Amino acid sequence: MTAQGISDAGLAGQPAAYWTGVAYEALIAYTRAWQAERGYSQPQFWLLRNLSKNDLSPDGGGMTIPELQQAMSSYLRSEDDLEAEAEVLLERGWLTRGGDGRWFISEAGEAARVDIKQYAPTIRDRIHEGIDDADYVTTLKVLQQMIRNTGGALE
Repeated sequence: MTAQGISDAGLAGQPAAYWTGVAYEALIAYTRAWQAERGYSQPQFWLLRNLSKNDLSPDGGGMTIPELQQAMSSYLRSEDDLEAEAEVLLERGWLTRGGDGRWFISEAGEAARVDIKQYAPTIRDRIHEGIDDADYVTTLKVLQQMIRNTGGALE
């Protein structure tokens, strides 16, 4: 299915589920490729964020892999292996592991998280290129209404 050459009336009849799926896959692929070019993966960044008391962790008290999987359940993909990703970060010295299976962010990991986080606006800018903020907001509001219309939950 392609939108090229389709009139506005034709686009209005297109299935939203198809286009949101295409958009989701393209955005994830772009983000992950961009991050991989810089030497880290999206799940690695999520691990750092979820373990940092300066970001998503409420107390920096560490988490087990099942706890991390639960914390990331709304955005973790089926192919993401948090145990393997955590091992990579352990080898880099960005994470440590306690005897109880809890993972913790190290000082080097916190520095890496801060460094990596600075790239988020660059990724967003590329994805939003040519899209007015008002149009973006309208799109999100439309998607939220579709979610409500179908009984979905907005988080």
